Amino acid sequence: MRILGMMLLAMVGLLAAAEPAWAQTAGNYPGLGAGIGMGLAIVGIGIGIGLVGYSALSGIARQPEQAGAIQGAMFILAGLVEGAGIIALVLCLLLPLITG
Repeated sequence: MRILGMMLLAMVGLLAAAEPAWAQTAGNYPGLGAGIGMGLAIVGIGIGIGLVGYSALSGIARQPEQAGAIQGAMFILAGLVEGAGIIALVLCLLLPLITG
């Protein structure tokens, strides 16, 4: 958990410093922001679905008789995470078209 917090802090610092550092060259590289955004979206999707799966397996291990209900909720939540990630990917792909 401590490593995850440190990674999150490093990511926030990188994103806070990225805009002023690349402000001069943003017009030359419109796909740079899209690439960074897509990478972050994919990492977020992976972490989100991993947490959903972990929680579902943990719940099924504790109460095996509720496996059907837990599995149904897991698929709904995984679909919501995936949908939000796909929307983020589409917006990142449209970014260079809008700005360029």
